[in-house]
Amino acid sequence: MEGHELAVACAKALSQKKGQDIVILDVSDQTIVCSYFVIASGTSTTQVRALGENVEEALEKVGVTATRKEGFREGRWGVLDYGDVVVHVFNEESRLFYYLERLWDSGKNVERYTD
Repeated sequence: MEGHELAVACAKALSQKKGQDIVILDVSDQTIVCSYFVIASGTSTTQVRALGENVEEALEKVGVTATRKEGFREGRWGVLDYGDVVVHVFNEESRLFYYLERLWDSGKNVERYTD
């Protein structure tokens, strides 16, 4: 599973746990670090942790493991690195503060995920 397919699988896992405002950003033309960011919000520290755990569990079922996981313990902002896809899960306050969509939006690379 690569690229956009992996990003959609992450977004789906976030949606299953009621992640809010799920966005897939194609950043392949802007950085060599990865091709996609998947960004979502949780309404509480508990939900932020649950969202990250659900992404991990869903992708492990299809044989994909994160190479790095950071920040979920505090429940404000967590990141899962799947190489080509990096998943960011924020609480609402942190998402507004960092506003990654604004930093990486080129006008044509934002996809809002809906079931």
